[in-house]
Amino acid sequence: MTSTPESFANFRSWHVAGQPIVLPNAWDAASARLIVAAGARAVATTSAGVAWSLGSPDGDKLDRAAAIAAVARIAAAVDVPVTADIEGGFAPTAGGVGETIRGVIGAGAVGVNLEDTDRSGAAPLRPVADAAARIAAARAAADAEGVALYINGRIDSYLRGDGDLADVVARAAAYLDAGATGIFVPGPTAPDLVAELVSKIPAPLNILAGPGAPSIADLAAVGVARVSVGAGLATIAYTVARDAAREVLTQGTYTGMEDAIGFGELNALLS
Repeated sequence: MTSTPESFANFRSWHVAGQPIVLPNAWDAASARLIVAAGARAVATTSAGVAWSLGSPDGDKLDRAAAIAAVARIAAAVDVPVTADIEGGFAPTAGGVGETIRGVIGAGAVGVNLEDTDRSGAAPLRPVADAAARIAAARAAADAEGVALYINGRIDSYLRGDGDLADVVARAAAYLDAGATGIFVPGPTAPDLVAELVSKIPAPLNILAGPGAPSIADLAAVGVARVSVGAGLATIAYTVARDAAREVLTQGTYTGMEDAIGFGELNALLS
């Protein structure tokens, strides 16, 4: 959808502790429309799924222009707010992150995920001050555009660091001071740990869920405000394609395609 002041405000208001907004992540226009048809109030992109669909690996490898173009296609395909996973900002500097933010806003997004993983240095995570400066640049760029962009500050301590709770809490405080709206901590799903994160981070908390994680209801019960599934749906789609292709090539049968969405249904969804 074309972003409006109302869509920015609505998306922000849907992040409520104990009543989380649930975001199955999309990677192209068709997956976004399927997710909306399933009942989603908003669409989040998955950087991995977008990168794979464009022939690139995940991990700040995708060209910024290609990533922004993908966001624009997804936003144009749906009538709900879209938030974009922009990895580390597709730029080596804080100023470059600001340029990315302007592009993403122009593409129609009302929010972004901005992570603190550093794939260019020896350490797995950016120093706190550096990561916070990049969030500040994102906020300044959004303010200059006159929009209340939802900046989801992603902390990768549990994915790529040592998973130190005190470090996560300190990073969250710095990112919020720099202008983040909410905090995303992928990795933890144990209810006790998630509840502790909720209690120590004074902002909406996003948890990454999937097989083996507590249910949405259980995450809501400990105060989570946003649940996303990352590349989960994309990996399912590619797994089905791989397995069905193997069956056709090795067995000459087609059972892997029996439960597929109908051609007419999918085609109509994009008409």
